[in-house]
Amino acid sequence: MASSRATWSPRSGSCDLHVDFAVVADYALIDQHGKLSVLGIFQHVWVEQFPAMHPRTHLVVRVRGRRTQIGSHHLRIRFVDEQGQELLGGEGTVQFGEPPAGVTEVEAGAILVFDVPLPRPGHYAFEITLADNPAVRVPLSAGVINRDQAEGPSR
Repeated sequence: MASSRATWSPRSGSCDLHVDFAVVADYALIDQHGKLSVLGIFQHVWVEQFPAMHPRTHLVVRVRGRRTQIGSHHLRIRFVDEQGQELLGGEGTVQFGEPPAGVTEVEAGAILVFDVPLPRPGHYAFEITLADNPAVRVPLSAGVINRDQAEGPSR
């Protein structure tokens, strides 16, 4: 199932370890019960000039798997330009704890906050690789704001 706002894993709907969804947003949080809340999902930013930095960009990821996949799983994030050049990146792990009795699927949310470098107008993407699965891409494009349109009609 594809959405214009989220990048879905090709394995979505299966119980195999996979990125269930990933989005870029203005803000996100995970409450004390594990509920994920996301505000201001977007795929394009407007800036006054390039190079630019988009501050406090939240990359929100939810990973799902089977009960038998509890433990740590390697996660790699790359922010790349149109040529595939890495502008930002990092690695870490996703940890699944033991679920309650009778629960057969596990999930974990992650919120990563970046100051995203935008050297020029164009298309970019966050590439998320989980364990040995193919990368999931979350698109982000950037353009120069037209000052005349932004200010409206002159008076």
